[in-house]
Amino acid sequence: MPGTGKDVTGDRGLGMGERICRRDFLNAAALATGGAFLSPLELLAARDDWTGYGGVGDYRFSNGNTKEVMDAAHSIRDRKLQALPRDAVDTGEVFDLVVVGGGLTGLAAALLFERQARAGRTCLVLDDHAMFGGEAKGNEFLVDGQRLMAHQGSAFFPVPHAGGFVAEFYDTIGVDRHRFEYQKWASDAREIPLSQTTYDMLGRQGATYAFYFGARFGQRPGLWLIDPWGKKLEGAPISDETRVELLRTREGPDLVPENEWRPAFEGDPVSRRLDTITLEQHLIEKHGLRRDTIRTFLSPVTGGGYGLGPDVLSGYCAYAPETQHPKDGDEEAGGQMFPGGNAGFARHIVKTLIPDSIEGPRTLEGVCRGRVSLRALDRPRQRTRIRLGSTVVWVAHEGEPPASRFVTVAYTRAGRVHRLKARAVVLAGGSWTTKHIVRDLPAEHREAYAGFYRSPCLMANVAVRNWRFLYDMGISGGRWFEGLGNYMEVRKLATFGPQSATISPDSPVILTLKVLYSYPGEPIEAQGTRGRMEMLSTSFRDYERRIREQLTEMFARSGFDARRDVAGVILNRWGHAYVNPQPGFFFGTGGRPAPREVLRRAPFGRMAFANTDLVGAMDQRNCFLEAQRAVKQIVEGGLVQ
Repeated sequence: MPGTGKDVTGDRGLGMGERICRRDFLNAAALATGGAFLSPLELLAARDDWTGYGGVGDYRFSNGNTKEVMDAAHSIRDRKLQALPRDAVDTGEVFDLVVVGGGLTGLAAALLFERQARAGRTCLVLDDHAMFGGEAKGNEFLVDGQRLMAHQGSAFFPVPHAGGFVAEFYDTIGVDRHRFEYQKWASDAREIPLSQTTYDMLGRQGATYAFYFGARFGQRPGLWLIDPWGKKLEGAPISDETRVELLRTREGPDLVPENEWRPAFEGDPVSRRLDTITLEQHLIEKHGLRRDTIRTFLSPVTGGGYGLGPDVLSGYCAYAPETQHPKDGDEEAGGQMFPGGNAGFARHIVKTLIPDSIEGPRTLEGVCRGRVSLRALDRPRQRTRIRLGSTVVWVAHEGEPPASRFVTVAYTRAGRVHRLKARAVVLAGGSWTTKHIVRDLPAEHREAYAGFYRSPCLMANVAVRNWRFLYDMGISGGRWFEGLGNYMEVRKLATFGPQSATISPDSPVILTLKVLYSYPGEPIEAQGTRGRMEMLSTSFRDYERRIREQLTEMFARSGFDARRDVAGVILNRWGHAYVNPQPGFFFGTGGRPAPREVLRRAPFGRMAFANTDLVGAMDQRNCFLEAQRAVKQIVEGGLVQ
């Protein structure tokens, strides 16, 4: 880079050979286990240059969809198991409820079933990953003796109103829903505002936020515009017409009255109209934007909670979370975030279900810092059990669904197919697998599932030894419009985690790059497929190099040295991270019911469906509400006596 005075090009200059961040899995695992003997699984993972380095701690073998998980899922997609093999292991087990999927919805369903079903009723949760939580898992780094945590996917939560189901659920699992305490500033240098989630600064974009304009805008070297909104975008290498349009999105005026574009509640006339157009069309109507402005500057961030950009999403996507949860969200408290993201909820649920599953007390500190005891999760004669590394491949009623007494559930584990029986099943996995594994799924349900589109996401967590290169620029977060990802920011961590209770520009931190794969102008299904192909065909090493190159391009002139400053990189690949609600997804088209309602309205035989897909908003509150609905259908429907 010009002005750095040293060569920062090539693998050596980027630090690609530095030991701490490499696929130096053996050293990391030894640190996490105290030097204990490494298992064959650890040795295998060390050689996997697709999954890559997984960090330390409970999630070191479960960073996103690992190669092992991906291969097992693709065997379902490729229909490699059209009939149960004769040598399938019959475990002889019969459970009152089997939950397919150990994410937040599945774990919540297990807990609610334990609380609502008659005493003695049993439940088994089957999950294909090496650790429970689904996309609500964390990453952990050990950097210069300090333990740092970040989220793999599901990140933060708003504070719900007292008396509602979500608030009561938090109380049940021992999570104080009120404001967390966060790291304090500890430096003689002037304090600058920091986020308490990875999205605070993105939402506010205040004086310490910045926009980066690179080669796409003719800037070589690139240009950082600090406090872009405060400066009215003056100095940005964009046309006057574009500047006026972007300022209108920030400051108004809107071209239509608010009561014509903001729904009052889900299902009202405004929300139904919005569901007939794309979010892009809505932005054109509301702000008078050109499509090119939307696709260059607002995609995919404006639709970021849904994985793709405004060109293919329902216009109602912009308002679904707030109208689905109108009384939630303490503005003073803001979004709250566990050190490892919403992994904190998953851990609290499991600790509540199985008290000795996580060492230590059931407090914020104990559940965050304690280690998971895998042996405690799946013990005989335990009312609720969690079986990890188990990919469900077959779910079918024994006999005709209306008269059936049992459901056969089969899963693969360690290369073998196992089978067991359940009196009822909650299918809490995603739409992309459920439609394949339920072997007697009715035609109406299959048609409904055809209306669910999914897109991938790569969450890249980059541990840096300090963030002075940002501080010296006067920024704590920023956005860019080309390259890998779109934004990042420094956040303070909740102090009940294992990290230091203070933060300064010289503190090690984790920077999270959220990589979405949108290709504006292409059909919705094609975008998801193309994104998955890109993500799945790129090695860990190639992504790591691109991350180092991009950070070097953006920050080398402010003192960043990838070789010196990057302490570790973890990739979390989610092939079907987001549901992409297209126009008509929420309320249906042509007089036909919406796809989500076909699956939510009633169980199919002894099977109930529950997932945030079925609400159309990837929100942890919807995980718990979906679990509540499905368990209620099973218990009150008499499927488990």
